[in-house]
Amino acid sequence: MPALVPRPTEATLRPGHFALDDDTELHLGPGAEPAADLLRTLLAPATGLPLRPSPDGQFTLMLDSGLGHLGEEGYVLTIDPHAVSLRAAHPTGLLRGIQTIRQLLPARALSASPQRGTPWLLPCADITDVPRRPWRGAMLDVARHFQPVSYLRRYVDVLALHKISVFHLHLTDDQGWRMPVAAYPKLTEIGGHRAESQQGPAGSGTYDGVPHGGAYTRAELTDLVRYAAARGVTVMPEIEMPGHVRAALAAYPHLGNHPERTLDVWTRWGVCDTVLGVHDEVLDFCRTVLDEVMDVFPSPYIHVGGEECPTTEWTHSAAARERAAAEGLPNPEALHGWFLGRVGDHLVRCGRRPVGWAETGAELPLDFTVLTWRDSSHTLTAARRGHPVVSAYHRATYLDYAQSEDPLEPPAQPGTVVDLRAVHAHEPVPEDADADAAGRVLGTQAQLWTEFVTTPAHIEYLTYPRLCALADRGWSGTTDWADFRSRLDEHTARLDALGVRYHP
Repeated sequence: MPALVPRPTEATLRPGHFALDDDTELHLGPGAEPAADLLRTLLAPATGLPLRPSPDGQFTLMLDSGLGHLGEEGYVLTIDPHAVSLRAAHPTGLLRGIQTIRQLLPARALSASPQRGTPWLLPCADITDVPRRPWRGAMLDVARHFQPVSYLRRYVDVLALHKISVFHLHLTDDQGWRMPVAAYPKLTEIGGHRAESQQGPAGSGTYDGVPHGGAYTRAELTDLVRYAAARGVTVMPEIEMPGHVRAALAAYPHLGNHPERTLDVWTRWGVCDTVLGVHDEVLDFCRTVLDEVMDVFPSPYIHVGGEECPTTEWTHSAAARERAAAEGLPNPEALHGWFLGRVGDHLVRCGRRPVGWAETGAELPLDFTVLTWRDSSHTLTAARRGHPVVSAYHRATYLDYAQSEDPLEPPAQPGTVVDLRAVHAHEPVPEDADADAAGRVLGTQAQLWTEFVTTPAHIEYLTYPRLCALADRGWSGTTDWADFRSRLDEHTARLDALGVRYHP
């Protein structure tokens, strides 16, 4: 059995192989056409196989309501010398099974160029597979350093290979606004460009003087969503509020607490103390932005940031103090939770689920899904409070930290080393979790903040193979370190075939 990442729930190898060749035809059940299209799309560059549809095809793709117990992503794959059967209760399950089929083939099947003379053999096997957790995410920050949409599609491709279910796209921050909003064109015209970029350790105050900018078109983002969905990946957008909004306020100063002030798009890293005001026009702005976000992104989850929001400006603002008093709040600091409650209510009324960063979840309304990052114990705290929770513990999931103490490592976020073993060892559900709280933990997610990451090559160097470990843990649950390492040693041949420039 080829080493699979993530490891299947149950897998039995049997003697023999099924040979994929020009005569292999696909027998498709109703609703299986998207999976067949994906299989052809993924295998065609290397194999050139047509994989035509036929009622008598040896390779069956079928939706089977009898497999409902396997959930939305589970599948059953049976490979015999003369037939292949991939069945699932839901279309997403078929897409997950397609990725397993790719990994069962020789690694060269993942190449983008023709690989002539290679026999495309699938080992005979029985595989039943279902993920341990539904949320297996990867966040990419394109606000600090913009990446073209062509790279985002490649990023999705490699996520899908590892059965990652959520692509968290961090679109706005103090240093850049990347999503167009028709009613507010200056968000990208002004907020999408900064005069210079910081270079060196966080807070060092040194700059390279190179302007940086970029923004996506609505069509590009819509196409990215479609592209990801065809691979079983949901794109969850993040639009920061009420903090991390310096780029927005550079475009529209009247949305801040000092409307007379002219701001630049922030060229520093860290937490900026410039935040949105709390007057009605700001709430209208947020609702308008979120309405356009929901038009582009059908994700059930919409991330509004919410964390690291200094309240100093509100404390010193007469208008903010008046708003706090009018809302019956004890002080201007309480406007943070009030603000998130207002935008969260809007999302809920639109049928979406608001998501926010938090430490324990205490600062977020209860209808928010929480990404806990500060301490591993906060996952359980937020779950006991009643939140759905995704564990994003920074010492195990923040991929912008260095992978080793080697002085030759490229610039990284100052702080702890997060090596491969730390990612693999992270258990999103604490050992002392009661059943109710454990049931609210949706899964785990890796983060890549890009203060020091400017190129796709650097993104991939930091992401892989650490994301392989997170994918394995999120799908398979606890796996033995030696078992994972032995599978990863084989799996790197697939990364090589894809041209992924991973950490050695």
